[in-house]
Amino acid sequence: MDAGFAALAGAAVGSVASLGAAVVGGRVQARGQRDQWRREHCRDAYAGYLSALHDRDIAMDSILAALRSDDPDLPDVDAKVGRFIALAREAHRAGEVVILEGPASLAEVAGRVTHASSGLAHVMRRMTENARAGVTTHKAEDVTLAAERERILYRAVKDFRLAARSVIGNTD
Repeated sequence: MDAGFAALAGAAVGSVASLGAAVVGGRVQARGQRDQWRREHCRDAYAGYLSALHDRDIAMDSILAALRSDDPDLPDVDAKVGRFIALAREAHRAGEVVILEGPASLAEVAGRVTHASSGLAHVMRRMTENARAGVTTHKAEDVTLAAERERILYRAVKDFRLAARSVIGNTD
């Protein structure tokens, strides 16, 4: 009986140990899968934001190029402004997803992108209003200011891209 009891006890201990290892291994695997899903979800949100920013910025560049002309085609400018507004709304919605997904440090960088974009959009609006009114006295200043604000926006987007890469663990 002692040998039988020892064998039974050994089997019970082995079963409990195997069960414990399976539970721990399952939890580790589940955590890893959840973390991977989260990274992919965040990556998609960040990529969507960058894509929306890209589309919006191309629309803004188109408006600025039209306004640099000595005689801008105002109906064309108005159509481009309408497209820009729609794309700016999409970028805003995508930015809200970034803020929701977090982390707070990335939301802060996205806020800097929004601020830089707003600064450039302000110059663009002033240039559009001046073109409609036929005012050209500040055109050279506005073109220079727009170029400076474009550089600031580019840096802010670049900072966002780097911060997003860091958050999702893609730092190479």
